[in-house]
Amino acid sequence: MSFTIFPAIDVRDGRVVRLRQGDYAQETRYAADPLELAKRYADAGAQWLHLVDLDAARAGGFTLRPLLARILANTGLEVQTGGGVRGADDVADLLEAGAARVVVGTVAVRTPEEVRDWLMGFGAEKLTIALDVRQHEDGTWRLPVAGWTEASGRSLDEVLEVFSGSPLRHVLCTDIARDGMLSGPNLDLYRTLRMLAPELELQASGGVRGIDDVIGAHAAGCAGVVLGKALLEGRLDIAEALAC
Repeated sequence: MSFTIFPAIDVRDGRVVRLRQGDYAQETRYAADPLELAKRYADAGAQWLHLVDLDAARAGGFTLRPLLARILANTGLEVQTGGGVRGADDVADLLEAGAARVVVGTVAVRTPEEVRDWLMGFGAEKLTIALDVRQHEDGTWRLPVAGWTEASGRSLDEVLEVFSGSPLRHVLCTDIARDGMLSGPNLDLYRTLRMLAPELELQASGGVRGIDDVIGAHAAGCAGVVLGKALLEGRLDIAEALAC
């Protein structure tokens, strides 16, 4: 299995930002222009970009189509993007706009049966399902929705069961407690997911601090890793991650 590095650009109000544990009130803004940052990652050798519309993730309605077009026109990056995808028309629109894969989160948790149909219609390579989790006191992993601002009442096991037997291939899983914290990825979570659904290609997200965490995600059986804050703050060099 190949291993993919996904540099991430999260955008809110047109600015590159990172949130702490998905909390919109705990935002760090960065000076980098989103397009220039994408160019920098492409020049370093990245082949993929993970582009997130944080405004749409909470309110719906993808707003970054103009930025997506500029990135596609000025870099050779394949773009995996999402935020606010609520219906099949949204998926079709983003694919038509040039996205290589569309990230589906809220709908995949609230109505996974519907997204099973999308997988059949669009194909497994065109969708990445975002299963973003918080661990409750009883040990269960629960999946909040709407930019992690609302409880869904669903557990990770329940949602995976609905997708069992479907064409689902690409899953992005974030331990929200690790997101933006530079505390290391939750490798135990990914090992558990590999046991539950060995056919999936997992993208690790949240907490990566440096090159050892990238190597650890690969060793845990992930097919890729999303790199955000560590790149923005210079703790990890994108070229080093790609080389390893």
